[in-house]
Amino acid sequence: QVQLVESGGGSVQAGGSLMLSCAASEFTVNTNCMAWFRQAPGKEREGVARIYASSDAYYADSVKGRFTISQDNRKKMVYLQMNSLKPEDTAMYYCAAARLCSEYVNHFPYWGQGTQVTVSS
Repeated sequence: QVQLVESGGGSVQAGGSLMLSCAASEFTVNTNCMAWFRQAPGKEREGVARIYASSDAYYADSVKGRFTISQDNRKKMVYLQMNSLKPEDTAMYYCAAARLCSEYVNHFPYWGQGTQVTVSS
């Protein structure tokens, strides 16, 4: 069972930056794909960024050019660097893992507990 623990959330003003971290209990075939999702109050959970085999990265249009996903296999960590934050980025951010990448929430069997990001205008 893969365990994921997020950290690094907080409150920032618009235009600021945050880096989220996700510590994984293992990096195996079960974690070939590591992803960040977010869920704002009253909205569905949506994909933000994902990385496959530590190299192939994908970003949602809403964060492209502002967010960067990266992975450190030695430390079993995945990061989400978030720059130029906007109020609409406010959400609970979740780290997720799966054998294969997908844009669909239900394709990811492993989830962290989430970390809150709040961006004020």
